[in-house]
Amino acid sequence: MDVVRVPDGPAHDVVAVEEPLEIRIGGRPVAVTMRTPGHDEELALGFALSEGLQPAGARIPDDLAANTVELEAPGFDPERLARSFYTTSSCGVCGKGALEAIAVEAPRIESDLRVRAELIASLPDRLRAAQPAFEATGGLHATGLFGAGGELLCLREDVGRHNAMDKVVGWAFGEGLLPLARLVLCVSGRLSFELVQKAAVAGCPLLVAVGAPSSLAVELAHDRGVTLCGFVRGGRVNVYTEPWRVER
Repeated sequence: MDVVRVPDGPAHDVVAVEEPLEIRIGGRPVAVTMRTPGHDEELALGFALSEGLQPAGARIPDDLAANTVELEAPGFDPERLARSFYTTSSCGVCGKGALEAIAVEAPRIESDLRVRAELIASLPDRLRAAQPAFEATGGLHATGLFGAGGELLCLREDVGRHNAMDKVVGWAFGEGLLPLARLVLCVSGRLSFELVQKAAVAGCPLLVAVGAPSSLAVELAHDRGVTLCGFVRGGRVNVYTEPWRVER
């Protein structure tokens, strides 16, 4: 893409791709999200799980419509989603009609996982080192799923931080890893309420971020038993909830 750099002048730049994805169940549209194309089936599965559905799978629809994915969700009740969702790339809960619409039920996490503070402090750097698209565009969020020893199991990038999380959770669902009771999620930006919600639904006991958490994110993490680590940079870690999981 052509760009004018001041004071250098005309140049060529690489930007992140953003396109709509329509998620269907039984041929009926139930959500539209603005996302970076790729791993769309994982995105649909992660979205469904975070909405409290019990998906069996996801696939390209029979009509091969572009930017569309079909969820297999046996027992899906259309009345539960009485209106269509519109999810922006920046905030997965924007446009929700009421707080109850985002209060997805998730059992409190009872995992006894403990992780060394030094390892937690290293995760954002490990995440960034594995972000090829961010390196090219500077415009993508990332979520990484790590083992308790720091090994990277899955990384997904997207223009939407919630989409990146959904893609990782959808991957874990396909691999039979849910709940994520012995694993760690790390995100490249700030910690929103919705990211904590998605981690809790996935059963992940430890959520790490480079940025700051919101007050509602901390409140939800405390309620669901998630260890929340923010401002993880320069060897430092701020632990907001369930600090006993972080070994010093």
